[in-house]
Amino acid sequence: MTLFTVGPVEMYRETLELSAHQLPYFRTGEFSETTLHTENLLLDLVQAPNSSRAVFLTASGTGAMEAAVINSLGSTDHALVIDGGSFGHRFTQICQYHAIPHTALHLEFGKVLTAEMLDQAYQNDMTALLINLNETSTGQLYDINMIKTFCREHDLLLIVDAISAFIADPISMEADGIDMLIISSQKALALAPGISAIVLSPRAVDRVETRTTNTMYFDLKDYLKNGARGQTPFTPAVSILLTLRQRLQSIAETGIDRVRDDIRNLAVDFRGKTAHLPVQIPSYPLSNALTPLYFPNGNASEVYHLLREQYDLTVTPSGGELGRSLLRVGHIGNLTPQDNTRLVQAMREIT
Repeated sequence: MTLFTVGPVEMYRETLELSAHQLPYFRTGEFSETTLHTENLLLDLVQAPNSSRAVFLTASGTGAMEAAVINSLGSTDHALVIDGGSFGHRFTQICQYHAIPHTALHLEFGKVLTAEMLDQAYQNDMTALLINLNETSTGQLYDINMIKTFCREHDLLLIVDAISAFIADPISMEADGIDMLIISSQKALALAPGISAIVLSPRAVDRVETRTTNTMYFDLKDYLKNGARGQTPFTPAVSILLTLRQRLQSIAETGIDRVRDDIRNLAVDFRGKTAHLPVQIPSYPLSNALTPLYFPNGNASEVYHLLREQYDLTVTPSGGELGRSLLRVGHIGNLTPQDNTRLVQAMREIT
């Protein structure tokens, strides 16, 4: 079964080989060095400002989203949430659950986020903006320069979910004015699910250090304190941390721009090959990580099942209102243009 999903994805041979080894005990100086090295690699790859920090959580990306929000915002804040799909709505749900004042800017499918929308949604007491750099449920890539300008104009804390955008799309925390950046292991990193990271700018570190949170496992002050010595407060997913260091090291040696170009080229190749299929690709700006395919005949679900059952190919289905009309094809992980050809040929036979 070949995965064209957006996570988990096709893993690389080196990752699979390392994952097969016996795990070491982790409360050691050697493992601390591994964790510190991993943090430094990550900080470099996201171009974090000087004195930034990264913490590693044994949790899904949603856990990291929740941890970022509850450690930086409270009842005296007012967040603007870009609710442009199921993952943007997740930020809205987190704010609702923790009684954090917020305003959700709802973006209908197919609509492009604009500066005018942001200006209309803004209120004087807002203190933060929550956004998914790439709304994975639709594939829309938001304009980070526009977001940065808006946040700087209003002095808003900028919290960015880059779980599916990291590596696939350009990210520079310093240039983009990002205060908290959230990533996860099972997307373009092509690792097993289970580890998420939050990269904090110095401003975000100060905010976390001066806040009191009503949580034990997700108290980022504890992670920052333990992380200074290369440890985590609780037992981490040791195997995934080891593969994370290996993968980040490989990306650093290859060059993240080259890795990103490979993903972009794979996306361009796939989109070109779908020209004669009875599907539509939305006109909004797209992430390199995936291509959303709109099925005017409403047979997306049938195509998804036929690809799995007859061709051993798995794409990403959609839920809710888009369930019958939208499939998403991932371009991250260990895939090739030849894999694209095989998928498009199968879809041509089905549709």
